[in-house]
Amino acid sequence: MNISIVGRHFELTDAIKQHIESAIDGLKKYNLDIISTRVVIDADERNGKKGYSVEFVINMANKNTVVIRQKDKDVYAAVDLAIDRAHKVLRRHHDKVTEHKSVRPDELAAAHEAEIAAALADDTDEIVPTELELYKPLEIEEALNLLKSSPDKQFIVFNDIDGKMRVLYRRGDGRFGLY
Repeated sequence: MNISIVGRHFELTDAIKQHIESAIDGLKKYNLDIISTRVVIDADERNGKKGYSVEFVINMANKNTVVIRQKDKDVYAAVDLAIDRAHKVLRRHHDKVTEHKSVRPDELAAAHEAEIAAALADDTDEIVPTELELYKPLEIEEALNLLKSSPDKQFIVFNDIDGKMRVLYRRGDGRFGLY
């Protein structure tokens, strides 16, 4: 990994360089392919107040460049805040890369067969698709008469006057509901 540390309007000391290099070495723990890191420290003086801005530019293979800018009154504080933000960004990217697992088709088929076997062994309620005997749209009155005449049917789907699909069903209390 290439590391470049630059100071603008500011004299870089060995202590600051060592602090930045040790902080950048901590970014290696995410096992991402970091190509280069560029750090620019700029001294700002506005309205008689002295401040520093730190910019981290992290180039990674197969990903866009990560740019982090941080301002503070103290150089070390600005560097630490920028490094914390860099850790957060790289940790999120690392988690996204490691948690996305591709599954081979044979493993997927075996897992699907295991789910089916578990579902068959389980005695819970399940939805069983059935063929409807009605293939033409019904009016509300026709559907209500059909539902009253046959106790085994619980749902009848019909077209309303507006052309919307509606469902007429028998409620638990014996009355009828309309979706």
